[in-house]
Amino acid sequence: MTKNVKLSLALVAVALAVVAALLAANRTPDAASHASAQTDPGQGKAAPASVLVRPDSHRLSTAQGGKVTVVEFLDLECESCRAAFPHVEKLREEYEGRVTFVMRYFPIPSHKNAELAARAVEAAAAQGKLEAMYRKMYETQASWGDQQVSHEKTFRGFAKELGLDMKRFEADWKDPATAKRVEKDRNDGLALGVQGTPTFFINGKRPQIQSVDDFRAAIDAELAK
Repeated sequence: MTKNVKLSLALVAVALAVVAALLAANRTPDAASHASAQTDPGQGKAAPASVLVRPDSHRLSTAQGGKVTVVEFLDLECESCRAAFPHVEKLREEYEGRVTFVMRYFPIPSHKNAELAARAVEAAAAQGKLEAMYRKMYETQASWGDQQVSHEKTFRGFAKELGLDMKRFEADWKDPATAKRVEKDRNDGLALGVQGTPTFFINGKRPQIQSVDDFRAAIDAELAK
């Protein structure tokens, strides 16, 4: 085995270890007890539609007819979610008008600012700026994520940049009802067996996704039915 081949294999091993570490870090500690009693939707039975998508769930894209729905449980501070974000955006563009994409909050307790960020997005949604704030969080995550200090000031700055009514934003952001809205999403995720982020469901089933091509294939399979 040449020195270059050995080096290449070592780099691959390191890359795989990093991915595994990210996935492990983004597992929520209280999910195991919930998940153990649940049937894994990826193994056959679809998740209950009434729990997977609520009337107030946020639809980033809506398809006429609603034949295929992709639901993502996400944590805005999760590095894996940020890595998936541009691919999800690309798929939204590719399947515009054919696939509905739904986002649901699933802040990981160990992430200091995840729940705060989710509430900021929810407060922005009350002023019609959900997607703008959602994008802002991912685009800037490197500057505020994975830190053990509050980034309330940072998120308030995002709201100002988006031109939100700040008095209303502050009231909605700190409203207990907003926290309950985020918590409701997370509780639904736990009930569905979600153990980490990002977790995707396609028409109620959780496919094994290792690449964007796998994601696209799973969507195409549902569209072909």
